[in-house]
Amino acid sequence: MRLFSCKSCAQTVFFENISCERCAHQLGFDSETLTLLTLAPDDDALRPLGHRTRYRYCENAQYGACNWLVRDNAEDGLCAACRHNRTIPDLSVPENLADWRKMEIAKHRLFYTLMRLGLPLQSIAEAPQSGLAFDFLADPPSGPRILTGHDEGLITINLKEADDAMRERFRAEMGEPYRTLLGHFRHEIGHYYWNVLVRDAGRLNECRAVFGDDSIDYGQALQAHYEQGAPANWAQSYISAYATMHPWEDFAESWAHYLHIVDTLETATAFGLRIHPRRTENELLHADIDFDPHRAESVEQLIEAWLPLTFAMNSLNRSMGQQDLYPFVISEAVIRKLGFIHELVHGRVGGSATAAGPMPAGIILPRTPPERDEPPPDGDEPPPVDEPPADAPPMPPPHVPVTPPLNVGMI
Repeated sequence: MRLFSCKSCAQTVFFENISCERCAHQLGFDSETLTLLTLAPDDDALRPLGHRTRYRYCENAQYGACNWLVRDNAEDGLCAACRHNRTIPDLSVPENLADWRKMEIAKHRLFYTLMRLGLPLQSIAEAPQSGLAFDFLADPPSGPRILTGHDEGLITINLKEADDAMRERFRAEMGEPYRTLLGHFRHEIGHYYWNVLVRDAGRLNECRAVFGDDSIDYGQALQAHYEQGAPANWAQSYISAYATMHPWEDFAESWAHYLHIVDTLETATAFGLRIHPRRTENELLHADIDFDPHRAESVEQLIEAWLPLTFAMNSLNRSMGQQDLYPFVISEAVIRKLGFIHELVHGRVGGSATAAGPMPAGIILPRTPPERDEPPPDGDEPPPVDEPPADAPPMPPPHVPVTPPLNVGMI
């Protein structure tokens, strides 16, 4: 994520900010220019300083759930991220509103990265059969638990995942080293882009050469994974134990880590981070992170910066008595998979004649175990959000996950 600055007073401001802490100007994010704009009232709309285009906030701003803008003359009152919501929780329930706000913070960060990478994004209104949509659902008072998963463009996320205590409980039950809201979004969107960029684009042969045969029965693979667990040597070839379950999950896990890497490296670049340990000349521990990771020439450029950064981040966390921030080992096989995704994202993987139909009707790729009970050009501005009620709580700060100890490195 980039850093932004207030155009009125030059104060550094951040992606989720709705106003400048120094001069109190309103702020809003323009998804067309991927810029946080400094705004001034203009009758019943908002106008960026120095520009004539009028905006208003996304309709979800009234709930403290969005700071993105839409054009004042736009027919759709929802921003480029919120228009993908198909179902949101009952906001009359206080805890639902707080949890949904957390969901939206993670989802908007996801959309920022997808837009920076120039990936296709169609809503179900634009493409009813292949568009992207989200259901944010609370467990019913009686009945089965809502499964977080993906089904042909529809991503469902259980609202409980926004509860830190419940998410930590789920993480421990599943034996995961890392579980965050943003991680969920990045994983599930990986399934969506497997459909769009691999299956529907005729790239199955190329993908299978890296991730394996996705035609093996998913239900049987899922059952076997939860009954038998991952192979003992899984870390030699996979980024996580869950990735061993099926090639679809291997792709989605690798996709999620690719987004982790790209977004975190952009943040490191924004802060001008340089990693040069004083007691080692090992090149793996040194890096000047000063490039745009969304435009990296190769996955090797990303990894050469990522490894020193994660060594440093994990060491800093341990100095604070916290667990490793990035508890994963990146093997050569995993780098190859990340390299495939990098080339895929940048349109450098050729298509083939091999194509597949959609996944079997109704299949959901779950992230929970089965049967478990639990400045723009002149004239372009972002839309202002309706002001939230005076008694509405402010948008919460971004969640910073704490993960259990596990060494990061290369094998």
